[in-house]
Amino acid sequence: MSNKSLITLIVGVVLAIVAWNSFYIVSQTERAVLLQFGKVVQTDVKPGLHVKVPYVNQVRKFDGRLLTLDAPTQRFLTLEKKAVMVDAYAKWRVKDAERFYTATSGLKQIADERLSRRLESGLRDQFGKRTLHEVVSGERDALMADITGSLNRMAEKELGIEVLDVRVKAIDLPKEVNRSVFERMSTEREREAREHRAKGNELGEGIRADADRQRRVLLAEAYRESEEARGDGDAQAAAIYSKAYGQDQEFYAFYRSLRAYRESFANKSDVMVLDPDSEFFRYMEKAKP
Repeated sequence: MSNKSLITLIVGVVLAIVAWNSFYIVSQTERAVLLQFGKVVQTDVKPGLHVKVPYVNQVRKFDGRLLTLDAPTQRFLTLEKKAVMVDAYAKWRVKDAERFYTATSGLKQIADERLSRRLESGLRDQFGKRTLHEVVSGERDALMADITGSLNRMAEKELGIEVLDVRVKAIDLPKEVNRSVFERMSTEREREAREHRAKGNELGEGIRADADRQRRVLLAEAYRESEEARGDGDAQAAAIYSKAYGQDQEFYAFYRSLRAYRESFANKSDVMVLDPDSEFFRYMEKAKP
């Protein structure tokens, strides 16, 4: 190969390299800035194919999509000085490409670190203004809206990013407080159980006492009715006997004597000592031949 051909080849390769490095592409999901010797000469380069001067201009690209910052779990104090463990996250994206590059060199890690510190400070401030009940239920939405607004204002000014949302994923009590709360709840439940058992026993005693009272009343009523029935029967029997006696006194006396004999001699082992001339044997004497 001649020297001319070699030079032509080298020049061609150099031109190809220069041409290759003269173009760059920014995708729809990226944000970019154009640098010249380390200084920003074009900010917020639009998506598409662009031209730059090789070795003079440099392009720095970074993710332009919605990003998530998962903050580490932090311990905060509420207005009444109660400790809570808070787990939160923030949604953000690059808004000012030049400011973002200047503040973070285009590195998401640096942006997350600075945003995380600000988020922690904002959460501590907001939790310190509210009671435990308010941060758990009553004013949770207002708390997150306040943090989002204050964090977004800071992030736009200092980092060139837009904070779209801050959410508290979980609010828990510290482990030592959880144990104390569990023990207190357990004691309270045991106390309530004892109260319920005592009330149940008291109610049971009342029911049993009422049942016994009703039983005694029913037995007394039944006894009274039986005595009344027996009295009525005796009265009717006496009336019948009296009527019969009035109709035939001799037969009635004979009938009464027979009943007396039957009842007196019902048991063979019984011994009776009577005067032979007793009125009791009047009808027996008459029966002799």
